[in-house]
Amino acid sequence: MTSTAQRPAVAPSDGVLTHRQILTILSGLVMGMFLAALDQTIVSTAIKTIGNDLDNLSAQAWVTTAFLITSTIAAPLFGKLSDIYGRKRLFMYAIVIFVVGSALCGLAQSMYELAAFRAFQGIGAGGIMPLALAIIGDIIPPRERARYQGYMMAVFASASVLGPVLGGLLSGTDSFLGTAGWRWIFYINVPIAAIALVVIARVLRIDHVRRERRIDWYGSATLAIGLVPLLIVAEQGQEWGWASISSFACYVIGAAGLASFIWIQHRMGDDALLPLRLFRSRTFSVASAQAAVIGMAMFGGLSVIPLYLQIVKGASPTKSGLLLLPLVAGMMVASLGAGRMISRTGRYKIYPVVGSVLMVIGMALMVQVSADTALWQTDIYMVIFGVGLGLNMQSLVLAMQNAVPPKDMGVASAASTFFRSVGGTLGTAIFLSILFSLAGTKIGQNYTKAAHDPSYLAAAKAHPDQVASLQQHLGGGLNDTSFLSGLVRPLTHPFFAGFSSAGDIVFLVTAILLIGAVILSVFLKEVPLRLMSGNQARAQAEAGKIEESEQVEFANDDALLH
Repeated sequence: MTSTAQRPAVAPSDGVLTHRQILTILSGLVMGMFLAALDQTIVSTAIKTIGNDLDNLSAQAWVTTAFLITSTIAAPLFGKLSDIYGRKRLFMYAIVIFVVGSALCGLAQSMYELAAFRAFQGIGAGGIMPLALAIIGDIIPPRERARYQGYMMAVFASASVLGPVLGGLLSGTDSFLGTAGWRWIFYINVPIAAIALVVIARVLRIDHVRRERRIDWYGSATLAIGLVPLLIVAEQGQEWGWASISSFACYVIGAAGLASFIWIQHRMGDDALLPLRLFRSRTFSVASAQAAVIGMAMFGGLSVIPLYLQIVKGASPTKSGLLLLPLVAGMMVASLGAGRMISRTGRYKIYPVVGSVLMVIGMALMVQVSADTALWQTDIYMVIFGVGLGLNMQSLVLAMQNAVPPKDMGVASAASTFFRSVGGTLGTAIFLSILFSLAGTKIGQNYTKAAHDPSYLAAAKAHPDQVASLQQHLGGGLNDTSFLSGLVRPLTHPFFAGFSSAGDIVFLVTAILLIGAVILSVFLKEVPLRLMSGNQARAQAEAGKIEESEQVEFANDDALLH
């Protein structure tokens, strides 16, 4: 292996940045993260409008699936390439790919065009999140990093909830500046990305040592072969049938692809996309598993709450996004508070433990939610869950970054995003499948009970036309629930009660899943946080103060040996 130093014109010789410099760089990073996080959710509330405008609503699932597939696969590749070629260049490339994809999405003339452009956009999104976290790891020591990562996680959480609100507002506008409102969901990314690029180009200065490494293209290909079928069946399995020939083919191809990926990672050694030696660290392995579980709970379990708010409580997509603000507030306060405490004490294990327990409690309380539960009660439950989530998110990223040498910072940051994304995709598919497979049965059971309810019988007698409409729509499944708004409350209450009951089972399954997160957090080994950033360690190594082998040993703090 040969190394050539590539130093920027304006860079601190010792790799140390001032608080003001860090905040300036952080402003560019959070704008990039805001874009990537926003686009994970902004399309969800607008997809019906988009499908109607492009005359192919049945193809809507591919628009979401294409973005998830490419962003998930791109994350580890960007992370590895940034360890070889440097973060700044790759981060700017990721933003450019993302914004070009956004502009193309706004120009799409069919749903399949939109799906293709969303796939291209997802490649950029897959690089933005892990590279932003890796850059923070380069410029800030782990002991101080938690304080700044708290701001980034707060932006991520805010964008995740702002997405449905903004998507609802823009898609609800017929035309803006002569263009269909939904197209601005994608065009709005262009000016934000331009500002982020200018800030990053002007203020980001990172020392980088170029390492001549092989690029693990075979690993990238087999990872795609392994994940694409599994992500597709996760999205389409409910429609195809989980035991159908198509689903079974996806299982087989996915398993073969993942087995090949692991074999190639073993053969590639340090050049692997996800070097297997990193998993010898108990901290890295446990945190990776916990990130996947947290991702399943965050994206999967929480996917039910907006549906509950819209269907049972009658909230619009925009209002349902606003009603999630208590959860976001809890997440932001907990993330920022945990970051400050970690910086002050240097201890981080307690936060995933407490956070996972709170997430279990929050989900267990959500099991009690019914059609008649007051919103203020639901808000309290969401706050508890949000606080638990906030205590977990940045603590796990920090643990994974701290458990690897600085040369693997990009891989570690990408791994945290990768495992959370895979968990989130699978969780969303599994939990929504459970919800809709049970909802019809639960709703039918509640209407059977309502046949003996005087208020229901009176309403049915007074509104026979509404009863006929109800029976007609219930026979067609749950694809369209808008008809409920025209019915009197006694006739709709059994429907709402049945849907809530199905949602309660999803919350219960999520709570049980999160017990696994509690167990994992207990086994998370707390490695003392380093006092030197990746940038500082490289600067000292280049200056000859420490050898690279010593730098790696210091970075690991013996984590990879135990």
